[in-house]
Amino acid sequence: MDDLSEIEAAIPSLRRYAWSLLRHAAEADDLVQDCLVRAVAGYASRRGGDMRPWLFTIMHNLHVSRWRRLRRSPFVAADEQDPAWHVAAVQPLRAELQDTLAAIGRLPEESRQILLLVGVEEFDYATVARILGIPIGTVMSRLSRARDRLRQLMAEPERHVLRRVK
Repeated sequence: MDDLSEIEAAIPSLRRYAWSLLRHAAEADDLVQDCLVRAVAGYASRRGGDMRPWLFTIMHNLHVSRWRRLRRSPFVAADEQDPAWHVAAVQPLRAELQDTLAAIGRLPEESRQILLLVGVEEFDYATVARILGIPIGTVMSRLSRARDRLRQLMAEPERHVLRRVK
């Protein structure tokens, strides 16, 4: 597979990851686009290796930079200050899947990142550590805490409040 095909094949995964970080489709698409632009511009300086972790590292770094910039900016829109802006409309899914997605959305961002990169994108711990720029032990402990917290959220008796009633 040539490099362009590898980049193209990674786009759905990048979109999933961006959406899990931002919970806003337009902003997620912007993040993916910025990531792809950086990847193409920096391709010549790439050191080789697997393309997907490199792309996810670029996306993670762009997201962190954006978050820091928004945090410093005195002119942040009100909807970006409120965590409720993370709620996005999704197609009707089975109630269990809706509950799981809602519970994942209630997790801190670092927990969502780890769960998505390990559980959905199937990166190994060492790759996740490189993508996020943290030690492998931190990846393992965050993943363990994220899984425990997700189990707690899913076991709460008030879980039915997470479902949409029609």
